[in-house]
Amino acid sequence: MDYRKSAAPVTTVTRNLEMMTKETGNIYETVIIVSRRSNQISVEMKQELNKKLEEFASYSDNLEEVFENREQIEISKFYERLPKPTLIALQEWEEAKIFYRNPELQNRQK
Repeated sequence: MDYRKSAAPVTTVTRNLEMMTKETGNIYETVIIVSRRSNQISVEMKQELNKKLEEFASYSDNLEEVFENREQIEISKFYERLPKPTLIALQEWEEAKIFYRNPELQNRQK
């Protein structure tokens, strides 16, 4: 997923609790679903960032190279300005883009 194009807010916003629990009926289940998705997003973003920063990796760093690498600093700043993974996951939840299943409920229905 391209997180740069996410419509998620950059700052924390107040959420409607009724809308958040409409799908599950339980705020705790909703929090678990969103937190697991947030962890997935965080891992993906971290891998993407590390992949981009590997291009600048040099194994014989000296003090001058550390301060001169402006491109690496710009990439890091860009990722810092992106919405946090939790906010992206909450936005996905509100837009019904998260697929989840509860094995306990599936076993009860059988």
